[in-house]
Amino acid sequence: MTCYEFSRIGMRVIEGQIVDKKLKITMVKSYIGRPQKQRQILRGMGLGKLNKTVLLEDTPEIRGMIRKVSHLVSMEELKGNKA
Repeated sequence: MTCYEFSRIGMRVIEGQIVDKKLKITMVKSYIGRPQKQRQILRGMGLGKLNKTVLLEDTPEIRGMIRKVSHLVSMEELKGNKA
């Protein structure tokens, strides 16, 4: 695979190792009174209840979803090695 393909699926090549990046996303505010689109985004990420945490791959699609509901969630980057 090329370096571009690795970056599209959320992986980076560092000194011959593949580093798999994950995002830890926690819902910190309720979606009551929010537009339907924002509710659908939260459900699409697996967040249905307050203070629920999910681990998702670091992809451009997930980053875009987080950007749309950034006022309702908190995000933390996690890095792990995969051989």
